[in-house]
Amino acid sequence: MARNTNTQTVEKPSFLMAFLPLLLAVILVAVQVFYYGDVSPHVPLALGIVITATFGWYRGYRWKEMQDGMFNVIHVALPAIFILYTIGMIIGTWIHAGTVPLMIYWGLQVLDPGYFLFAACIICSIVSVATGTSWGTTGTMGLALIGIGEGLGIPVHMTAGAVVSGAFFGDKMSPLSDTTNFSPAVVGSNLFTHIRNMLPVTIPAMVLALGAYLYFGLSFADGNINNAKLEATVNTLQSEFNLSFIVLLPAVVVTYLAVTKKPALPGLFSGVLVGGVCAMAVQGAGLHDIFNTVLNGYKSNTGVAEVDSLLSKGGIMSMNWTVTLILIALAFGGLLEATRCLETILDTILTFAKTQASLLLSALASVFGIHIVTGDVFLAMALPGRMFAPAFRGKGIHPTALSRSMEDAGTLSAPLIPWSAGGVFVAGTLGVATLAYLPWAIACWASLLIDIAYAITGAFIPKATEEDFSEWQDRDEAVLIDGEMVPGSQIEASALRLS
Repeated sequence: MARNTNTQTVEKPSFLMAFLPLLLAVILVAVQVFYYGDVSPHVPLALGIVITATFGWYRGYRWKEMQDGMFNVIHVALPAIFILYTIGMIIGTWIHAGTVPLMIYWGLQVLDPGYFLFAACIICSIVSVATGTSWGTTGTMGLALIGIGEGLGIPVHMTAGAVVSGAFFGDKMSPLSDTTNFSPAVVGSNLFTHIRNMLPVTIPAMVLALGAYLYFGLSFADGNINNAKLEATVNTLQSEFNLSFIVLLPAVVVTYLAVTKKPALPGLFSGVLVGGVCAMAVQGAGLHDIFNTVLNGYKSNTGVAEVDSLLSKGGIMSMNWTVTLILIALAFGGLLEATRCLETILDTILTFAKTQASLLLSALASVFGIHIVTGDVFLAMALPGRMFAPAFRGKGIHPTALSRSMEDAGTLSAPLIPWSAGGVFVAGTLGVATLAYLPWAIACWASLLIDIAYAITGAFIPKATEEDFSEWQDRDEAVLIDGEMVPGSQIEASALRLS
């Protein structure tokens, strides 16, 4: 067919033509996950790009136009990608400095039979916030707590639920987490603004979870801790690291810079520098050791398997699996956007989502639905994030309302879906079926329910400001007004409902 020389002459596709590339990509991901049992969706998503580009070429798009669409979206996420690599450096240097070992050591001191479930959730929260990884926390500290809980006679599914609540809460709220950096980057928001706006959902969800763990856990108050593995872990941390208060300095520096609203990337990299200095000054590491830790992560060789598994983490290279998946998922989303497929799908959804409440609920349902179908959290965040962000801007809703929905329906639902990457990992690692621990992963499903309640009532829905609008103009972010997608540079603030 004849090629168009101007993208503007290419009409929006029909709903079938827009939805079919997405559906085929979803089917490929499902085959990879369910048939082959491989939780790496990189190749199926890359094939989704090929399928979408083929459909786009057939409809009249040139490759240059489609390539620009992919790269434009990737460009928006580059700060988050650099942050992820910085996070890898932080994890390695903070372990080497003794910062993470000290947090773990303190966490293990609060164990008591009657408060075990409560403490397990708190411990996993601390470790997950410190490391930014729910999987790492579940596979190390969570696994150790499962063994301790069994020794105390506590049902394993209850312990697993408390572990999952704490680990994924920490993942959601940690500035070191990949999804916590990814979601605001997709919608065009700031990392620490995103984290602050998750507090109205996260705090009540965790209070509810901890209250339940405390209430039900008191029935096990007569148990006694006598666990050799726990003692070995505590003793090894004491012998291998200098656990003085000074090793908390990297965390204090990063927290201070975050609270004072300094830019995320230099603030986090300051944590790398301070962590490296602490590792040399307090733990006696050499400069070359620090360089190697920054690149390849910390390698623990204590001889205690639980400790070595817990602390052998971090480094730039540890982030490559996540970063490559993010790049492919964003390129896929950018191509769907460039060929106007997302515009057609969004138009269809918005015919039913006229109000703020229906828009918020549609976003939650889209993230959760894609997650259930594909089992991939990044795809579940990337596509709705790109689809709904213009509509949120058009209604004057701050994009963190969308990124919060993406976290609650994406990050926190991951361990609750048996066939998702998160559900497969947690069930396989802890040896507990997903549906068995699901009722006790209270913080995960409670967050989603609270978000739904806020969407319906309008409570705690952040509004966009004049300053936000100026940023949209500077970045030329798309805004959906009266059913038309308008570049941010071409609209006036008066056209939006700004607070």
